[in-house]
Amino acid sequence: MNNRERIDKLEQEGTLTREELTILLYSYTDGDRDYAAEKARNVSLANYGNSVFFRGLIEISNYCKNDCYYCGIRNGNKKAVRYRLSPEDILSCCDYGYGIGFRTFVMQGGEDDWFTDDRMSEIIGEIKRRYPDCAVTLSLGERGRASFQRLFDAGADRYLLRHETACKEHYEKLHPASLSFDHRMQCLRDLQEIGYQVGCGMMVGSPFQTVNNLVDDLIFMKELGPAMIGIGPFIPHHDTPFRDYKAGAAEATLFLLSVIRLMHPKVLLPATTALGTVKGDGRELGVLAGANVVMPNISPADVRKNYLLYDNKIGTKDDASESVKRLKDSMSAIGYEVVVSRGDYIGWRGDNLEGA
Repeated sequence: MNNRERIDKLEQEGTLTREELTILLYSYTDGDRDYAAEKARNVSLANYGNSVFFRGLIEISNYCKNDCYYCGIRNGNKKAVRYRLSPEDILSCCDYGYGIGFRTFVMQGGEDDWFTDDRMSEIIGEIKRRYPDCAVTLSLGERGRASFQRLFDAGADRYLLRHETACKEHYEKLHPASLSFDHRMQCLRDLQEIGYQVGCGMMVGSPFQTVNNLVDDLIFMKELGPAMIGIGPFIPHHDTPFRDYKAGAAEATLFLLSVIRLMHPKVLLPATTALGTVKGDGRELGVLAGANVVMPNISPADVRKNYLLYDNKIGTKDDASESVKRLKDSMSAIGYEVVVSRGDYIGWRGDNLEGA
């Protein structure tokens, strides 16, 4: 079996054996990547049409109690200029975002204990009260099951928690001993059991990552069956222990996007900011490789420059409305339409694309 036959099998059956995945990831060529992108793009079109879902990303805080070795807002980075948005700031972002067509708001931040369950529940509840036709996605790191339940009961719809790696040994090379691989995995199980549309994902080309690690990731995600998968290239930050490591390749990320689309035909799959950072047209190429979500930043302009998980992040100086227009135009140029929709996972409890 050659690689194109493996890709065909992936398209037809949605999975490969561990051995087949390993061979594919070790040996694919540029031609194989183009072939997989075409297959993945067709699968995405069959399930979602030429729709690209925009999410309004609000980076609510760059305070974090953790010390992950790859992250620019790690607690140990004493050079980081810290900020947190007030509830009023967050609601102002939502007001603005709703006015320009967003129907999903993604609140992302470090693990900041200032955002208690009470505060977050009030914020989520107010967003839902003002905009009942919108979805709320959270990406706030690890919390306890009772906390996840509380935020779900307040109205949160989705939770993105990258698993980062499905290999415990690799996880422990990326994180301090205070963080637990087993707890991260338990959080993902808890979120699914509670009823969230759950997202996981990993960095491509992270330090110490092997092809076998990526195979582990693909097999883990197939077993988990997430509604969303967020992957992007690792990019070093100059004030972290991994400052001298090489960034992950856009080409490897694009190939993995296609593989993931073939393994998860209905998944919500972002073309990430990190991909656009390592390659100027990365987000457009991501959509052409099977992605169907883009998350423009609608955080206040004066704090955007301080939410730096990695170096050279694009969009930190852009005006939000100009950034959105530019992304809409770039998606139109490759034949895709940005839609005003919640953009729910179409496998979710029988919901349609609008989450009706």
